[in-house]
Amino acid sequence: MSRLLVCSEPDLPSVNMKESLLSFYDWEDMGSDGSNSYCCHGDTVMVTIPDLHIYHEDIDREVEKFGVKVDEVIVMSKHSAKSGRPALTAHPIGNFHENQYGGKENTVVKAAPALMTDALRRIIATNDMPDTQTCFEATHHGPWLDKPTFYIEVGSEQTHWENKHAAEILAHVIDELDPHDEYPCAVGMGGGHYAPRFTEVAQKYKVNFGHILPNYHLENRDDEDIIRMLRLAAEGTDTKLVYLHRKSFKRPEERRMSSLIESAGLEQIRSDDLEKFSEN
Repeated sequence: MSRLLVCSEPDLPSVNMKESLLSFYDWEDMGSDGSNSYCCHGDTVMVTIPDLHIYHEDIDREVEKFGVKVDEVIVMSKHSAKSGRPALTAHPIGNFHENQYGGKENTVVKAAPALMTDALRRIIATNDMPDTQTCFEATHHGPWLDKPTFYIEVGSEQTHWENKHAAEILAHVIDELDPHDEYPCAVGMGGGHYAPRFTEVAQKYKVNFGHILPNYHLENRDDEDIIRMLRLAAEGTDTKLVYLHRKSFKRPEERRMSSLIESAGLEQIRSDDLEKFSEN
């Protein structure tokens, strides 16, 4: 399995994560293709791009043209939020509707459920910074890639982006990833952008989350569009399972969403269907 790490030079936490990773081992310099530079350690290749990652489409194809096989991609990034709350997050990418921030319209990138969910669990387990939000985020923004991809991020404003310890935490998470591919994968449906329910479920149960479809994408949408988004998310997660955040809907809307999951040819699961982690 060949893993590609993407560092974007205009993104400070991305650069800080790269510097931390470089300090862990002796990486081999692989040269450049004229704009991107490459180094590797074992099966992990790190590419440094000169522009902002969310608008750099097809980075996986560029890397493969350089001669590197790519199976999965982790993009190292900053996270921005008006709240200004410090945060360490992970999320899948793509656009359920318009592509204002890179990628393609009405198209999601393949998720990396086992890898991303293992990253989240490790973020939560190793974070030692008080008052820092640690969570999934819903699927959003570009770029477009063919390979399974997720973003790992430091937020949420300049003083946090400058925090090298936060970047080091995520660098260790990236270095120590050991995904559980045997766990079932599910789409998360409902709730807010920061996906508290799916973050909680991932900590308690043996399940991997892929694409996350929040309430704000469902509001004022007709049945046909919601079924389209569900199928898009399920295909991008390579699953037929959907975990519905039922309490985020009023009762009639909850029944409607359950019906639409079935209409999309998918299966709704609940916590009772999942195996719990041992509490020891």
